Formats: sequence, structure tokens, C-alpha cells
Amino acid sequence: MVRTAKIFRISEDTDLGFIARKLKDYREEEPYEGLDYKGNLIKEVTDLNTENETLYGIFSNDTVVSIYHRDGEIEVPKTRETKLVFADRKGEIFLTVLEEKAKANRIANELSEAMFLTPGKIVEAKIAEETLKELHESNPRATRVIYFDNVDLPDVGKLALYGSSLADTSLYQEYLDHGNIWYAVFEVKEKGIVVGVTRNSVVVLFSKLEEAEFIEFLLDDILPLVSLED
Repeated sequence: MVRTAKIFRISEDTDLGFIARKLKDYREEEPYEGLDYKGNLIKEVTDLNTENETLYGIFSNDTVVSIYHRDGEIEVPKTRETKLVFADRKGEIFLTVLEEKAKANRIANELSEAMFLTPGKIVEAKIAEETLKELHESNPRATRVIYFDNVDLPDVGKLALYGSSLADTSLYQEYLDHGNIWYAVFEVKEKGIVVGVTRNSVVVLFSKLEEAEFIEFLLDDILPLVSLED
């Protein structure tokens, strides 16, 4: 099963204690009245706990979905829970949302409003292109895929290298001359996993790991790659 996470940086000067206090009281209720379901839809953060300069929590969000039953569709409430991880690293606070990119972005904006009364205080964490280059060039055999963006060739939006083409250093350099590394998929042999990483800190896990193991990998192996500069 593929797992996805995205790492953000909190641009405001804050600490884990402030975040915990703000999110402990965060709860929104919205009345919903449909054909089959009437009730309140709740959005809140639960299960907050701090361990080793890391704050963990669950973002819980209710929605109403339509499902087919016998003679037609009916509305039913559904709760989606997303793991949140706030980590203090060298005086910077990072947020990891264990969700695909679009939903992670939405959650980050909602948490920004909950904590700072405005969106935009939780921003994308960046991984420098040079860092992705070093990861590939230090062990090219571990790289499975590289995508390049900002390509300066006419009518070419993106370039990609797969499989045996990655061993062709001249082709790799040619692509590098015309674009920037945006996304790379690596095999992490010591952990027996394959992961993809983008410059805006989206991490895709293509191997089987328990959630706790994935979080540990994100904190120990991916977070140190993130640039501390704007």
C-alpha cells in the first residue's frame, strides 16, 4: 500500500507548548441537513501527546458521502483521521501531515488559522535541488526514477529518467543542463524500502511499513534533508 506524507515549516516564532495549547481547544461544528442525514459535522484535533521534542496528534474531520444501497444512493457521515507530527529541529518547528498533497495542504491551512487566526503561517518545507542531486550521485544504483522540471527545451514540460537510463551519466548530465530535479525515487537498502521525494517535501512510500515506522523514517531520514532557509 502506498503511503504519502508532506512536510511543512511553521514560519511564525512558536514552540510545541503553544501549538499544543491552541490545538487542544480546536473544535468546529457545522450543522448539516440533507435528505438522509441531519446532524453536526465536527472538525477537531485529538490525541495530542508530546515525546522527545515531538508533538503528535490526530486531525479528525467529518464529511457526508453518498453510497449506493438497494434502490439508490443514501447519505452517510464519515470521519477521516489524519496523523499530525510537529517536530522541533534546531529551533524550527516542522509539521508532517500523513496525507496526500492536496489534503495535506488543506489541513495545513486550517491548522494555521486555528493557531494563528490566519492561513499562510504554515508553509511548504523545501528540499534543495542540490540535496536531491547529492542523494542520487552518492549512490546512483539506488535511484529508480528522476523527474526534471523547469525544462528549457521548447514544447517539453518535464523530462524523466528510468531504470537503466539512470546509469548513463552523460544523459543524466544532459537532462540536468536543461532542467531541475523535481522528484526522485530511491531505494533505501538498509531499511528495505523504496520512497519518492519532491523538492516541496512530499514523500511517497512504495513499500510496506507500519505508520509508526514511516513516521520514524520521516523524522530521522527525510526531515534532515529539509532546508532551514526560506
